[in-house]
Amino acid sequence: MAGFLSYVPLVNRLVGGEAPRAIDVAPIKVQNIETDADKRPRTLKHLLRANHVNHSILYHDLQYDNHMAHILCSSYELGAQAPQLYDIYEEESKTLEPWKDSPSEVSEADWRDNLGDRRYQRAYVDFFEDMMVMKYKYDWKQVIEEFMFGGKQPLINGLISSLGHPLIHLGYAYEFDNRELAIEALSLASSTHNYLHKYIDDSSYTTKSTISSTSPSELLTKLANDSRFDGLFDEAKFENVDALFEKAEPLVLEYWNAWELANPVEQFRESQEAAIELLVASVPPGTHSYNFFLVHVLTTSHAVRVLLPFVPVKFHINLVRQWWLLTLAAYIAVLRPKVDPDYIPQDLKGRSWNYVEDKALNGRFAKDAHYVKAIRSIREAAKTWGDVHDRFLAAAVRFADDFEGWW
Repeated sequence: MAGFLSYVPLVNRLVGGEAPRAIDVAPIKVQNIETDADKRPRTLKHLLRANHVNHSILYHDLQYDNHMAHILCSSYELGAQAPQLYDIYEEESKTLEPWKDSPSEVSEADWRDNLGDRRYQRAYVDFFEDMMVMKYKYDWKQVIEEFMFGGKQPLINGLISSLGHPLIHLGYAYEFDNRELAIEALSLASSTHNYLHKYIDDSSYTTKSTISSTSPSELLTKLANDSRFDGLFDEAKFENVDALFEKAEPLVLEYWNAWELANPVEQFRESQEAAIELLVASVPPGTHSYNFFLVHVLTTSHAVRVLLPFVPVKFHINLVRQWWLLTLAAYIAVLRPKVDPDYIPQDLKGRSWNYVEDKALNGRFAKDAHYVKAIRSIREAAKTWGDVHDRFLAAAVRFADDFEGWW
């Protein structure tokens, strides 16, 4: 294969010898809604700002994430017009909550002291906005440079907390060149920060595995059949993630370290394909059992795709490995459902991307943020890698038509 890099063990590449390697994918088209005078981008800009001002990014006893920006941006990318964007805003607003004061403010001297405390979400928003205005003259990318990418344990190494919502949010900030989203992403990364960052920050967790493969799908198939995970949990639920790392950390890390990124671009493409299959090809015909946690594997993969051309090269490999750790945790937490590509019919019956996009914008689930985001993520993967045999389109059609809600 042209451009194929010779195999070097992963642990050697990350811990000592080799310069950081880029995962070189073309930048996604940036939507310049801040300066575009047309009504549609102007509407999106106003609604993102209204959400930023009026609604907290964490709500319902600080357990749920505000998905307003995600569905607005995804719907916009799929072609939603101004009236549809307003309708989405009104519907999504019904369940959101206003901001509440944090216990105290945070400052440049102590902002790390309250990492992981969700009560400080507002304080972090205020702090990062103050930094953007007073220190960086409204340049949000310099704020990201200092507080997301800087320091001994940079926030970027912990973006898979809270089901990867900080990662997803940061992706939209870059895709729409939007400072409100950037500030919210920083606040999410700070207030939901948890133990998962240590697997990236501490190189001792990266070791040689007893198994290895360049294919994430192959490893997931092996994981599905690994009896060592049998009986670990009685039911599929997100709370299993924390319990998983308490009960079976060595087993999880065995699979985490097993993925060889010998050719990072090729392996990243395969990871996006695996993300789509996890969501769509894990649902047997007639069951409509699309998993709410597995959809985050796909939408975080899309976020990684957006971010790779923008973040410093030294973070590329670890950003993808973060996604892989989240993928393994989510898959095990929902009891490792069988993934069978044959569950995705290849007969499109004349249906095209226009058909799928119309379902996302005008179908029964057009106000379901995760449904719309999933369709948009599959479409973007098709645009990134090409879809000569319509495999991405077939997955999108199957999902768009078969979806009946989340379990």
